[in-house]
Amino acid sequence: MSGHSKWSTIKRKKAAIDAKRGKIFTKLIKEITVAARQGGGEIESNPRLRLAVDNAKSVNMPADNIDRAIKKATGELEGVNYLELTYEGYGPSGTAMLVESVTDNKNRTVAEVRHLFSKYGGSLGESGSVAWMFERKGIISLPHQGKTEEEIFEIILEAGADDLQTEDEFFEVTTSVESFEPVRKKLLEAGLDIESANLEWIAKNTIKVEDEIAEKVMKLIEALEDSDDVQNVYTNADFN
Repeated sequence: MSGHSKWSTIKRKKAAIDAKRGKIFTKLIKEITVAARQGGGEIESNPRLRLAVDNAKSVNMPADNIDRAIKKATGELEGVNYLELTYEGYGPSGTAMLVESVTDNKNRTVAEVRHLFSKYGGSLGESGSVAWMFERKGIISLPHQGKTEEEIFEIILEAGADDLQTEDEFFEVTTSVESFEPVRKKLLEAGLDIESANLEWIAKNTIKVEDEIAEKVMKLIEALEDSDDVQNVYTNADFN
């Protein structure tokens, strides 16, 4: 998990930049649309939609944008039909990568993802080639807010959290998929602000990357994440 902690910090900084550019709004609107289309437009009865809306509100997305995305998904307004696709591949030095995308054009997206892998020293793999190296986990990040690690641990332990890591300004809570929502709810009930909460693919084992290799892996990840069709990129590279 150490590599993930470092990458979480990097992603947090990048998200702040993306928010200023408006790019993060596009990704969140796609997630809201897919969640509402799959599980219905009622926020309280659709956990995935509720999470997507909460994440959108956390970056100050206007309520009108959220409502419009839900209405497009449920057919009240004309909208785009998105597909969720996951690509697997290898980055520089054999690092494994999972790329989650939401797209309205499968051919365009696979061509772009393949091109980016090739351009930055990697290769797109077959389905199942690296997915077995990852497991689905809940990741919740929250500022310290004057709390100690022991105080946060006491709150999340009862709800079934797996792990707690302390960074300079943030706590990072890891949960199983099943415990994700109970832990998130427990933190909110305790009056704590959550900066981000998502279900992510976490590498079971990491590969240490340093110097030139680390830079190459980072460039590939950044290029993929800059694609409008790509939602998330996960790697087993350890940047620590």
